[in-house]
Amino acid sequence: MENGIIENGEKERSDGSSRHKVQPEQPAPLTWQRKLSSEGRTPLQFNLTLQEKLHLAPIGVRLWHHSKVEAVHGRDTIFDFTKKRHITGHQGVPLGGIGAGSIGRSYRGEFQRFQLFPKVSEDVPILANQFSVMVSRPNGKKFSTVLCPRTTKMAKESAGSGTEFWDWNLNGDKCTYHALFPRAWTIYDGEPDPDLRIVTRQLSPIIPHNYKESSFPVSVFTFTVSNQGRTSADVSLLFTLVNSVGGVSGFSGGHFNSNMETSDGIHGILLHHRTANGHPPVTFAIAAEESSDVHISKCPSFLISGSSHAFTAKDMWYEIKKNGSFDHINRNDNLAPSEAGSSIGAAIAASVVVPPGSVRTITFSLAWDCPQVRFGDNVYYRRYTKFYGTNGDAAAKIACDAILEHAQWESQIDTWQGPILHDRRLPSWYPVTLFNELYYLNSGGTIWTDGSPPVRNLLSGQVKFSLDQAKLGLKNVVGNDTAVEIIERMASTLSRIHGPVTSNTAFGTCLLQDGEENVGQFLYLEGNEYLMWNTYDVHFYSSFALVMLYPKLELSIQRDFAAAVMLHDPQRRKIMSDGKWVPRKVLGAVPHDIGLNNPWFEVNAYNLFNTDRWKDLNPKFVLQVYRDFIATGDLNFAKAVWPSVYIAMAYMEQFDKDGDGMIENEGFPDQTYDAWSVTGVSAYCGGLWVAALQAASALACEVGDTASGNYFWIKYQKAKVVYDKLWNGCYYNYDNSGSRASASIHADQLAGQWIARACGLLPIADNDKVRSALEKVFEFNVSQMKGGTRGAVNGMLPDGRIDMSAMQSREVWPGVTYSLAASMIQEGLMDMAFQTAAGIYEAAWSEKSLGFSFQTPEAWNENDEFRSLCYMRPLAIWAMQWALSKPKLFGQEIQNQESEESQYFSHHTCFSKIASLLKLEDEPPKSFFQILYECTCRRLAS
Repeated sequence: MENGIIENGEKERSDGSSRHKVQPEQPAPLTWQRKLSSEGRTPLQFNLTLQEKLHLAPIGVRLWHHSKVEAVHGRDTIFDFTKKRHITGHQGVPLGGIGAGSIGRSYRGEFQRFQLFPKVSEDVPILANQFSVMVSRPNGKKFSTVLCPRTTKMAKESAGSGTEFWDWNLNGDKCTYHALFPRAWTIYDGEPDPDLRIVTRQLSPIIPHNYKESSFPVSVFTFTVSNQGRTSADVSLLFTLVNSVGGVSGFSGGHFNSNMETSDGIHGILLHHRTANGHPPVTFAIAAEESSDVHISKCPSFLISGSSHAFTAKDMWYEIKKNGSFDHINRNDNLAPSEAGSSIGAAIAASVVVPPGSVRTITFSLAWDCPQVRFGDNVYYRRYTKFYGTNGDAAAKIACDAILEHAQWESQIDTWQGPILHDRRLPSWYPVTLFNELYYLNSGGTIWTDGSPPVRNLLSGQVKFSLDQAKLGLKNVVGNDTAVEIIERMASTLSRIHGPVTSNTAFGTCLLQDGEENVGQFLYLEGNEYLMWNTYDVHFYSSFALVMLYPKLELSIQRDFAAAVMLHDPQRRKIMSDGKWVPRKVLGAVPHDIGLNNPWFEVNAYNLFNTDRWKDLNPKFVLQVYRDFIATGDLNFAKAVWPSVYIAMAYMEQFDKDGDGMIENEGFPDQTYDAWSVTGVSAYCGGLWVAALQAASALACEVGDTASGNYFWIKYQKAKVVYDKLWNGCYYNYDNSGSRASASIHADQLAGQWIARACGLLPIADNDKVRSALEKVFEFNVSQMKGGTRGAVNGMLPDGRIDMSAMQSREVWPGVTYSLAASMIQEGLMDMAFQTAAGIYEAAWSEKSLGFSFQTPEAWNENDEFRSLCYMRPLAIWAMQWALSKPKLFGQEIQNQESEESQYFSHHTCFSKIASLLKLEDEPPKSFFQILYECTCRRLAS
């Protein structure tokens, strides 16, 4: 069965019982594969319908004007309308660890997508960044080629760079790329010499539960050369690198290279890059290991382009091709900086004689050192500087250490991946996709700091306040010991947050208890096109990858948001959907994101809608906090963030308009589907709310607040009854507004049930209803979307037509499909789950894919057009692994509780008074023209 669990009679994979030492020339047993000659499919960008253009036009106009205003002040906006993106379908496993910058590589061998600075992605390949090989035989036969196939476009780009004189002879049909993140292998079978087999293995130190090496900005390339001929082969492998951080940066001048001091037989070259536009400097190191068999030689600098009499790219190529090394060139340790308008590179060569029937191994490394992260006037240091210092002179040491230690790294990676690769329950595509979706931990613009406050900090002139400043006299209005105790605990927590540097910020490190490890703070973008850090409604899905692989980073993110809940920032900002000015962030609301231009100090970069009125953020916070507690058993964490959980729940009380225990949506896109309006009680937000009430009750009991635990439990029971009214006999309605969209079959309607089961909570719906709804979604949203080959479309009408009422209703969201599949696994519908998720594999990762590999987008539509490449949410495939692995959960067993109504009403009085302090101002009624405009859009939709 291709898309399901392997059944009797199907070919089984080895159980891996006879494990052997990892061999770098041997790809993993399951990998993503492409021939280097494969052209790939260029992804198609999405187009809006007329209705969608009309609906989004006012937002678009305001966004365009807003971006112009921000640009004047040197600030970025969440969308960059001016950037022309370089889109290809050739992506492969990227280079580097987590949070220290990233350099992408294509499966063809190109170095591209340079992400070395926050929010900057230079996607175009740098042609001269290459590995190459030269071979000579005693009989006079010679072979030479760049280890990257040449294309017509490449030939045009190389004109005038000197690389047009290099030998681009590789036959890509004979070369196969294998990818299993964080490793990749390329097998050159008889290329360029028909009697040689060359295998290169690329490795980056991304190792689960490793908070040291995983942060290193380095990759190692091990070449295994097998001589299958009858004569010896003189082989020279060449690594060339341009002194550039991508784009046109190599031409800005002032860059220089220098020889690296030899250590432990490792030789190398340093490329010192003088950056522009306020970015910190970067130093690259390329290195290779010398041995009794391998000789290393270097060309510290050559001219790639520009007018000069220096040693050129052409000269460099002819030298290595003629002599097999750089031993005959004049080495100059005092190399002059590059001139403006010219670019320079460096080359290191490893030469080896391979006797007939023998194998030789050569190891290279690429490292970079850019210790600073700058956000305006705030300067942070990256996590790896804890181990290599902050002076910016560590590239050589990182490159050397990687060569010496990479075998141990690979062994640890193999130990991690092996059990999943050999799990007989799984279809072969699943482990490959599971690991390769982790590319986003490297390529998602990730930043991992050392956890220290910024070196320089200019506080805002506006006065922000928090609960400890607003609580004066609270005891007089809150006549309940439990509520007062929580308020006092919140004040105690906040007093530690509000130090001189972290005052009025979302710095969760100050919630660490004495003796707890500070592993730093973590940022990753919502997407390479959607520039917001740690977008929380999306992180809800992707966080399963972090909690399973790097739980301490997940807790760090949660502490930041716990601190942000307590933050009130009155700075006014304009909302793009209606033009209104609102506070940046109000007390009690979970922010949409941790910011953009000045993260932690200015949260909520998102400004399409006022997310203080969103209905999913607060429940998602409560649910993730509880999940992370039961996953780690960290009671100190639970106690530190519990006050924020309580306040987050109290804040939501204002959205229960009729007092029935259930929150209501307010007729605009007030949740993660931010182009799909919802009104009244909804399956998505309503289900999350029911689950959050149960999670809040369970967490309260864990931290010793029994009264609050009983209170939230009764509210959970009340809300569950209301949620059940959405049931229509087959599935849960989108909402209860009675509109045309109300009956839409929402792929994500059981999000609350999914997360509740994932957290070890009780089901929020009856089992027969859950199975019926999942079967309905599979029958309609999955199976009727291109025959089940594209995943689950978000909205499907009961008559089998795609819901075209909104842009997002007609889209497939890979991350949502993965979470849907996880829910199916939890309910025992294994075959259905893998058939559902297989649609994402077919669209994004298969041989016939849409070109989305290693850049999985947020969405695609019925026309196979994508929206937002390289996106956070598809990391949700790890929710499937969470469901499959059934991890050990800490905490007390959840059981139905009996609570006295008198206790409920006593606590409710106090809870309501706290909630009233957090209540937002009522929204003014819509104008006549706004109502007319919305009616026109709805008529067009129908």
